[in-house]
Amino acid sequence: MPNQTLFPYFNLTMFMNIGPYRYPALASFFLLYLFIVCANLAIVLTICREKNLHEPMYIFIACLSFNALYGSTGFFPRFLLDLASDTHLISRAACFTQIYFIYTYGCNEMTTLCVMAYDRFLAVCHPLHYHSRMTVKKALTLVGLAWLLPLIFLTTLIYLSATLPLCGNEIQKVFCANWNVVKLSCVPTVVNNVVGMFMSIFTVFIPLAFVLYTYTRIMNAAWRRSAKFKGRVFQSCLPHMVSFIIYSITAFCDIALSRQSAEEMNPFVAIMLSLEFVVIPPLLNPLVYGMKLSYIRRHIFKML
Repeated sequence: MPNQTLFPYFNLTMFMNIGPYRYPALASFFLLYLFIVCANLAIVLTICREKNLHEPMYIFIACLSFNALYGSTGFFPRFLLDLASDTHLISRAACFTQIYFIYTYGCNEMTTLCVMAYDRFLAVCHPLHYHSRMTVKKALTLVGLAWLLPLIFLTTLIYLSATLPLCGNEIQKVFCANWNVVKLSCVPTVVNNVVGMFMSIFTVFIPLAFVLYTYTRIMNAAWRRSAKFKGRVFQSCLPHMVSFIIYSITAFCDIALSRQSAEEMNPFVAIMLSLEFVVIPPLLNPLVYGMKLSYIRRHIFKML
């Protein structure tokens, strides 16, 4: 039987030795993190300060930006530390803490986008009943439920992973990921797989199907209306559609990468695919919403 133990440290093996390029890379990622924090924080503060932005659509955008801050904070500080270091060991507690931050960020992003799709569906398909069906209180309740469900599943999933006896401690990624830890298990992981499947169904596949359904209904409703109405729908829904497509692509790349062997891939490509999920959505979301929605853009410039 393989030697089973609880390793106190994990080794992140995907970091490349880039020699003299380490410090330019460190400076570039630090500036990237600084931009993500400033841009998303500007949107959150703008929506919180301006009373005329206290509407469901803008509340959802603020929640999306807050989640980007949350996820980036769970990833970038440790990633920057690893870039500056020659060794890439991470303690067991820090690894599972990072898994919790990154996975809750990812699930919260999907469920929040699902709630935003429901908001746009009501606004386009039921405009006369929108203000009665979607109040600020209901919007906050929906966001709370959207974040509570992943919290329950992830707490259970990470607890099960943390108690597994492992036969190794090498994680083929630049950050800790639950599936990479589970693959190191010396014992069957049926319970982990079942809980992971339920988490995927309720926080990924059901929201994904719902978003696709709502936008099918929105396009059908807009198709039968005037060109002016189609323009308003397009302007209102485009930022959300762009955010949803970006997140779906990056999440798919991360899931596909976790199922592949890193040794069989080009190291640079593997690192880029690994970073997409935690870098691109927090980076592009404030640009999409801040630049596309004139109300937010105007108030951000006013605040600055």
